Amino acid sequence: MSVTLQAFLRDYAGTDPRKLAVADAVSRIAEAGIAIADLVAQGPLADHFAKVRGDEANAGGDTQKELDVIAEEAIIAKLKSGPVAFLGSEESETPIPLNADGSLVVAVDPLDGSSNIDTNVSVGTIYSVLPYDAASFPDPTAALMQKGSAQLAAGFLIYGPSTVLVSTLGAGTQVFALDRASGDFILAKAAVEIAAATKEYGVNQSNMRHWEEPMRRYIEDCLAGKDGPRAKDFNMRWVGSMVADAFRIFTRGGVYIYSGDKRKGYENGRLRLIYEANPVAFITEQAQGAATDGTTRILDITPQKLHQRIPLVFGSREEVAKIASYY
Repeated sequence: MSVTLQAFLRDYAGTDPRKLAVADAVSRIAEAGIAIADLVAQGPLADHFAKVRGDEANAGGDTQKELDVIAEEAIIAKLKSGPVAFLGSEESETPIPLNADGSLVVAVDPLDGSSNIDTNVSVGTIYSVLPYDAASFPDPTAALMQKGSAQLAAGFLIYGPSTVLVSTLGAGTQVFALDRASGDFILAKAAVEIAAATKEYGVNQSNMRHWEEPMRRYIEDCLAGKDGPRAKDFNMRWVGSMVADAFRIFTRGGVYIYSGDKRKGYENGRLRLIYEANPVAFITEQAQGAATDGTTRILDITPQKLHQRIPLVFGSREEVAKIASYY
Protein backbone atom coordinates (compact mmCIF):
# COMPACT_ATOMS: atom_id res chain seq x y z
CA MET A 1 0.00 0.00 0.00
CA SER A 2 1.32 3.43 -0.96
CA VAL A 3 2.20 5.80 1.88
CA THR A 4 1.63 9.47 1.15
CA LEU A 5 3.71 12.27 2.60
CA GLN A 6 0.67 13.47 4.54
CA ALA A 7 0.16 10.03 6.11
CA PHE A 8 3.85 9.78 6.93
CA LEU A 9 3.79 13.20 8.59
CA ARG A 10 0.70 12.30 10.62
CA ASP A 11 2.37 9.15 11.91
CA TYR A 12 5.48 11.14 12.79
CA ALA A 13 3.65 13.93 14.61
CA GLY A 14 1.01 12.07 16.58
CA THR A 15 -0.33 14.58 19.11
CA ASP A 16 2.99 16.28 19.91
CA PRO A 17 2.54 20.06 19.41
CA ARG A 18 6.06 20.71 18.14
CA LYS A 19 6.00 17.75 15.76
CA LEU A 20 2.58 18.82 14.49
CA ALA A 21 4.07 22.24 13.70
CA VAL A 22 7.06 20.68 11.92
CA ALA A 23 4.77 18.38 9.92
CA ASP A 24 2.63 21.35 8.90
CA ALA A 25 5.67 23.35 7.76
CA VAL A 26 7.11 20.46 5.73
CA SER A 27 3.73 19.82 4.13
CA ARG A 28 3.44 23.46 3.10
CA ILE A 29 6.95 23.51 1.64
CA ALA A 30 6.11 20.39 -0.38
CA GLU A 31 2.97 22.09 -1.70
CA ALA A 32 5.02 25.10 -2.75
CA GLY A 33 7.42 22.70 -4.44
CA ILE A 34 4.66 21.32 -6.65
CA ALA A 35 3.87 24.84 -7.86
CA ILE A 36 7.56 25.57 -8.48
CA ALA A 37 7.98 22.26 -10.32
CA ASP A 38 5.13 23.23 -12.65
CA LEU A 39 6.87 26.50 -13.47
CA VAL A 40 10.26 24.86 -14.03
CA ALA A 41 8.62 22.27 -16.32
CA GLN A 42 7.58 25.02 -18.74
CA GLY A 43 11.22 25.25 -19.81
CA PRO A 44 11.76 27.26 -23.01
CA LEU A 45 8.05 28.14 -23.07
CA ALA A 46 8.78 30.43 -20.14
CA ASP A 47 12.33 31.46 -20.98
CA HIS A 48 11.81 34.79 -19.21
CA PHE A 49 12.13 32.88 -15.92
CA ALA A 50 15.84 32.43 -16.69
CA LYS A 51 16.46 36.10 -17.28
CA VAL A 52 18.61 38.03 -14.83
CA ARG A 53 16.70 40.72 -12.94
CA GLY A 54 18.53 43.73 -14.33
CA ASP A 55 21.71 44.32 -12.33
CA GLU A 56 20.21 42.73 -9.22
CA ALA A 57 21.94 40.21 -6.99
CA ASN A 58 20.49 38.30 -4.06
CA ALA A 59 21.47 38.85 -0.44
CA GLY A 60 24.49 36.60 -0.87
CA GLY A 61 25.75 38.59 -3.83
CA ASP A 62 24.88 36.09 -6.57
CA THR A 63 23.01 36.92 -9.75
CA GLN A 64 19.26 36.78 -9.19
CA LYS A 65 16.96 35.33 -11.83
CA GLU A 66 13.23 35.83 -12.23
CA LEU A 67 12.38 32.32 -11.09
CA ASP A 68 14.49 32.72 -7.92
CA VAL A 69 12.10 35.44 -6.79
CA ILE A 70 8.96 33.61 -7.95
CA ALA A 71 10.06 30.48 -6.05
CA GLU A 72 10.59 32.51 -2.89
CA GLU A 73 7.16 34.10 -3.27
CA ALA A 74 5.54 30.67 -3.69
CA ILE A 75 7.13 29.46 -0.45
CA ILE A 76 6.10 32.59 1.44
CA ALA A 77 2.51 32.23 0.20
CA LYS A 78 2.30 28.67 1.56
CA LEU A 79 4.05 29.32 4.88
CA LYS A 80 2.48 32.61 5.93
CA SER A 81 -0.65 31.02 7.43
CA GLY A 82 1.27 28.17 9.09
CA PRO A 83 3.36 27.75 12.25
CA VAL A 84 6.44 29.59 10.94
CA ALA A 85 7.29 32.87 12.65
CA PHE A 86 10.04 33.95 10.25
CA LEU A 87 11.50 32.79 6.95
CA GLY A 88 15.18 33.21 6.19
CA SER A 89 15.88 33.11 2.47
CA GLU A 90 19.02 33.15 0.39
CA GLU A 91 17.25 35.76 -1.74
CA SER A 92 16.51 38.20 1.09
CA GLU A 93 18.80 40.34 3.22
CA THR A 94 16.80 40.01 6.45
CA PRO A 95 14.31 37.50 7.93
CA ILE A 96 10.80 37.71 6.48
CA PRO A 97 8.05 37.90 9.16
CA LEU A 98 5.22 35.40 8.61
CA ASN A 99 3.20 34.40 11.71
CA ALA A 100 3.81 36.18 15.02
CA ASP A 101 2.48 33.14 16.90
CA GLY A 102 4.72 30.67 15.06
CA SER A 103 6.94 28.21 16.93
CA LEU A 104 9.40 27.62 14.10
CA VAL A 105 11.77 29.44 11.79
CA VAL A 106 12.53 28.11 8.32
CA ALA A 107 15.60 28.77 6.17
CA VAL A 108 15.37 28.15 2.41
CA ASP A 109 17.32 28.31 -0.78
CA PRO A 110 14.20 28.76 -2.93
CA LEU A 111 15.83 27.64 -6.17
CA ASP A 112 19.20 25.94 -5.89
CA GLY A 113 21.00 25.65 -9.22
CA SER A 114 19.09 28.52 -10.82
CA SER A 115 22.05 29.25 -13.12
CA ASN A 116 20.97 26.06 -14.92
CA ILE A 117 17.34 27.05 -15.46
CA ASP A 118 17.79 27.63 -19.18
CA THR A 119 19.74 24.39 -19.77
CA ASN A 120 17.05 21.88 -18.69
CA VAL A 121 19.23 20.62 -15.83
CA SER A 122 17.58 19.64 -12.55
CA VAL A 123 17.20 22.44 -10.00
CA GLY A 124 15.59 22.36 -6.58
CA THR A 125 14.54 23.87 -3.26
CA ILE A 126 16.48 23.31 -0.02
CA TYR A 127 14.94 23.90 3.41
CA SER A 128 15.82 23.77 7.10
CA VAL A 129 13.35 23.85 10.03
CA LEU A 130 14.48 25.19 13.41
CA PRO A 131 12.74 25.78 16.76
CA TYR A 132 11.71 29.31 17.73
CA ASP A 133 10.26 31.20 20.62
CA ALA A 134 10.28 34.95 21.07
CA ALA A 135 11.60 34.81 24.62
CA SER A 136 14.74 32.91 23.62
CA PHE A 137 15.20 34.72 20.32
CA PRO A 138 13.97 38.33 20.47
CA ASP A 139 16.05 38.80 17.30
CA PRO A 140 14.79 36.44 14.55
CA THR A 141 18.21 36.54 12.90
CA ALA A 142 19.64 34.80 15.97
CA ALA A 143 16.99 32.08 15.67
CA LEU A 144 18.12 31.36 12.11
CA MET A 145 21.75 31.26 13.26
CA GLN A 146 21.41 28.22 15.50
CA LYS A 147 23.86 25.37 14.98
CA GLY A 148 22.82 22.81 12.39
CA SER A 149 22.51 20.24 15.17
CA ALA A 150 19.43 22.15 16.40
CA GLN A 151 17.46 21.41 13.21
CA LEU A 152 14.13 19.66 13.64
CA ALA A 153 13.73 18.78 9.97
CA ALA A 154 15.43 19.43 6.65
CA GLY A 155 15.14 18.39 3.06
CA PHE A 156 15.32 19.29 -0.57
CA LEU A 157 13.00 19.06 -3.52
CA ILE A 158 14.49 18.30 -6.91
CA TYR A 159 12.72 19.33 -10.11
CA GLY A 160 13.94 16.96 -12.78
CA PRO A 161 12.48 14.12 -14.86
CA SER A 162 10.50 13.42 -11.70
CA THR A 163 9.76 15.74 -8.78
CA VAL A 164 11.31 14.24 -5.67
CA LEU A 165 11.44 15.22 -2.00
CA VAL A 166 14.39 14.01 0.08
CA SER A 167 13.46 14.57 3.71
CA THR A 168 14.53 13.97 7.28
CA LEU A 169 12.52 14.54 10.44
CA GLY A 170 15.46 13.50 12.58
CA ALA A 171 14.85 9.76 12.32
CA GLY A 172 16.45 8.59 9.09
CA THR A 173 16.17 9.97 5.58
CA GLN A 174 13.23 9.28 3.28
CA VAL A 175 12.57 9.83 -0.43
CA PHE A 176 9.11 10.79 -1.70
CA ALA A 177 8.19 11.06 -5.37
CA LEU A 178 5.37 13.21 -6.72
CA ASP A 179 2.55 11.21 -8.28
CA ARG A 180 1.18 13.62 -10.85
CA ALA A 181 -2.09 11.69 -11.18
CA SER A 182 -3.06 12.11 -7.53
CA GLY A 183 -1.01 15.22 -6.72
CA ASP A 184 0.47 13.41 -3.70
CA PHE A 185 4.05 12.76 -2.73
CA ILE A 186 4.40 8.99 -2.31
CA LEU A 187 7.02 7.31 -0.14
CA ALA A 188 9.55 5.75 -2.55
CA LYS A 189 12.29 4.84 -0.08
CA ALA A 190 11.73 4.61 3.67
CA ALA A 191 15.35 4.46 4.82
CA VAL A 192 18.08 5.89 2.61
CA GLU A 193 21.60 4.75 3.47
CA ILE A 194 24.55 6.28 1.64
CA ALA A 195 27.22 3.69 0.85
CA ALA A 196 30.10 4.13 3.29
CA ALA A 197 32.81 3.73 0.63
CA THR A 198 32.91 5.07 -2.90
CA LYS A 199 34.99 5.45 -6.06
CA GLU A 200 33.11 8.54 -7.25
CA TYR A 201 33.59 12.21 -6.44
CA GLY A 202 31.89 15.37 -7.64
CA VAL A 203 33.92 18.57 -7.99
CA ASN A 204 34.49 21.40 -10.47
CA GLN A 205 37.97 20.27 -11.41
CA SER A 206 38.56 23.25 -13.72
CA ASN A 207 39.35 25.26 -10.57
CA MET A 208 42.09 22.92 -9.42
CA ARG A 209 44.84 25.51 -9.96
CA HIS A 210 43.13 27.76 -7.39
CA TRP A 211 42.64 25.14 -4.67
CA GLU A 212 44.37 24.90 -1.34
CA GLU A 213 47.14 22.31 -1.14
CA PRO A 214 45.17 19.62 0.80
CA MET A 215 42.36 19.49 -1.74
CA ARG A 216 44.73 19.52 -4.68
CA ARG A 217 46.70 16.61 -3.20
CA TYR A 218 43.50 14.63 -2.58
CA ILE A 219 42.34 14.99 -6.18
CA GLU A 220 45.80 14.26 -7.57
CA ASP A 221 45.84 11.01 -5.58
CA CYS A 222 42.40 10.10 -6.94
CA LEU A 223 43.54 10.84 -10.50
CA ALA A 224 46.52 8.54 -10.03
CA GLY A 225 44.01 5.68 -9.85
CA LYS A 226 44.92 2.12 -9.01
CA ASP A 227 48.62 2.80 -9.52
CA GLY A 228 48.58 5.69 -7.03
CA PRO A 229 48.35 5.89 -3.23
CA ARG A 230 44.57 5.27 -3.24
CA ALA A 231 45.05 2.00 -5.16
CA LYS A 232 41.74 2.29 -7.00
CA ASP A 233 40.29 4.07 -10.03
CA PHE A 234 37.84 6.92 -9.49
CA ASN A 235 35.07 8.44 -11.59
CA MET A 236 34.21 12.14 -11.52
CA ARG A 237 30.64 13.45 -11.83
CA TRP A 238 29.62 17.11 -11.66
CA VAL A 239 26.23 18.59 -12.57
CA GLY A 240 26.60 22.05 -11.06
CA SER A 241 23.22 21.99 -9.30
CA MET A 242 23.94 20.81 -5.76
CA VAL A 243 20.52 19.16 -5.40
CA ALA A 244 21.19 17.07 -8.51
CA ASP A 245 24.67 16.09 -7.34
CA ALA A 246 23.29 15.36 -3.86
CA PHE A 247 20.52 13.11 -5.15
CA ARG A 248 23.07 11.08 -7.12
CA ILE A 249 25.04 10.59 -3.89
CA PHE A 250 21.91 9.58 -1.97
CA THR A 251 21.14 7.10 -4.73
CA ARG A 252 24.51 5.44 -5.33
CA GLY A 253 27.10 6.94 -2.99
CA GLY A 254 29.93 9.35 -3.67
CA VAL A 255 31.22 12.63 -2.31
CA TYR A 256 30.43 16.23 -3.18
CA ILE A 257 33.25 18.75 -2.86
CA TYR A 258 33.04 22.54 -2.91
CA SER A 259 36.13 23.79 -1.13
CA GLY A 260 37.46 27.28 -0.66
CA ASP A 261 40.18 28.49 -3.01
CA LYS A 262 42.49 31.41 -3.73
CA ARG A 263 40.12 33.44 -5.93
CA LYS A 264 38.69 36.63 -4.51
CA GLY A 265 35.31 35.88 -2.94
CA TYR A 266 35.93 32.11 -2.95
CA GLU A 267 38.08 31.86 0.16
CA ASN A 268 35.25 30.03 1.97
CA GLY A 269 33.65 28.46 -1.07
CA ARG A 270 30.30 29.73 -2.34
CA LEU A 271 27.74 27.66 -0.45
CA ARG A 272 25.75 29.11 2.44
CA LEU A 273 26.00 27.46 5.84
CA ILE A 274 22.41 28.16 6.90
CA TYR A 275 20.55 27.68 3.62
CA GLU A 276 22.53 24.87 1.99
CA ALA A 277 25.26 23.22 4.07
CA ASN A 278 23.30 22.71 7.30
CA PRO A 279 20.19 21.11 5.78
CA VAL A 280 22.20 18.92 3.41
CA ALA A 281 24.53 17.87 6.25
CA PHE A 282 21.54 16.92 8.44
CA ILE A 283 19.95 14.83 5.69
CA THR A 284 23.32 13.24 4.91
CA GLU A 285 24.06 12.24 8.50
CA GLN A 286 20.56 10.80 8.87
CA ALA A 287 21.42 8.64 5.83
CA GLN A 288 24.62 7.35 7.50
CA GLY A 289 26.86 9.75 5.59
CA ALA A 290 29.07 12.59 6.83
CA ALA A 291 29.58 16.30 6.14
CA THR A 292 32.55 18.55 6.95
CA ASP A 293 34.14 21.85 5.98
CA GLY A 294 37.45 19.97 5.87
CA THR A 295 38.25 20.27 9.56
CA THR A 296 34.92 20.51 11.43
CA ARG A 297 31.63 18.62 11.31
CA ILE A 298 29.17 20.97 9.58
CA LEU A 299 26.43 20.54 12.20
CA ASP A 300 28.81 21.66 14.98
CA ILE A 301 29.58 25.04 13.39
CA THR A 302 27.99 28.14 14.95
CA PRO A 303 26.96 30.58 12.19
CA GLN A 304 28.51 34.03 12.46
CA LYS A 305 26.24 35.78 9.98
CA LEU A 306 23.03 35.09 8.11
CA HIS A 307 24.55 34.60 4.67
CA GLN A 308 27.82 33.03 5.76
CA ARG A 309 29.62 30.96 3.15
CA ILE A 310 31.46 27.76 3.98
CA PRO A 311 33.46 24.99 2.28
CA LEU A 312 31.44 21.77 2.06
CA VAL A 313 32.27 18.11 1.61
CA PHE A 314 29.50 15.55 2.11
CA GLY A 315 28.54 12.02 1.17
CA SER A 316 30.03 8.57 1.78
CA ARG A 317 31.44 8.72 5.29
CA GLU A 318 34.70 6.84 4.68
CA GLU A 319 35.62 9.12 1.77
CA VAL A 320 34.62 12.26 3.70
CA ALA A 321 36.95 11.14 6.49
CA LYS A 322 39.70 10.49 3.95
CA ILE A 323 39.34 14.01 2.52
CA ALA A 324 39.41 15.49 6.02
CA SER A 325 42.66 13.60 6.70
CA TYR A 326 44.37 15.63 3.97
CA TYR A 327 43.69 18.74 6.07
